[in-house]
Amino acid sequence: MRSSAAASAGSGADFPDALPSPTSPAAAPSHTSLSPGRHYYLAVDRNQFKMRTLLELLGVVSDRRGGLPIAICVSSRDELDAVCAAIANLPFVSMSPLYSDQDEAERASILEKFRQETILWNQTTKATAIAESSKPESMGTKLTIIVATDACLPLAAMAEAPLLARVLLNYELPAKKEAYLRRMSTCLAADGIVINMVVGGEVATLKALEENSGLLIAEMPIHVR
Repeated sequence: MRSSAAASAGSGADFPDALPSPTSPAAAPSHTSLSPGRHYYLAVDRNQFKMRTLLELLGVVSDRRGGLPIAICVSSRDELDAVCAAIANLPFVSMSPLYSDQDEAERASILEKFRQETILWNQTTKATAIAESSKPESMGTKLTIIVATDACLPLAAMAEAPLLARVLLNYELPAKKEAYLRRMSTCLAADGIVINMVVGGEVATLKALEENSGLLIAEMPIHVR
């Protein structure tokens, strides 16, 4: 496995449509109905490089697809605070966090704003002829990002609709398949992309998720073209 902050910064990836579907291995999982979209992992050499890699990855995405709706999932409140603090002042990001102690009105407002931005993104991309390596001038220049822990994801029991983000970025890899699949079902559009940030010791967790869920998680291409 490879990759560092420099690798992600040097990516020529065009998000989200230029990333190829993961190549099936000789014995590909047969129950792929559990995993809509495309799944990738982005390996980070050391944990201390993880945040820098995230920031540089967001910079690449912004350059190629400004306004892209992204959901970032973490496993703890501490990591949520750290991610929000790191990206809050980026000039190309419009970010909203979901906290467990937010009142209902604020939470509803954040969810609705993100969904409206997603609708606008979809309408804009369908209405605009997009050159392969450029973003349309009419599209927003800021990435629309929502950051949440597993405890704060949209709840069907509360009549909260899925976010339908174009990219689900698992900053922290969930240990159980149930958490992974719930992040997908509540955050990701059917044809969206999942990017899992993985530090060395999490390789076994990633492989277990593949085997237990029938997922195919390929290494994220550094130079897509």
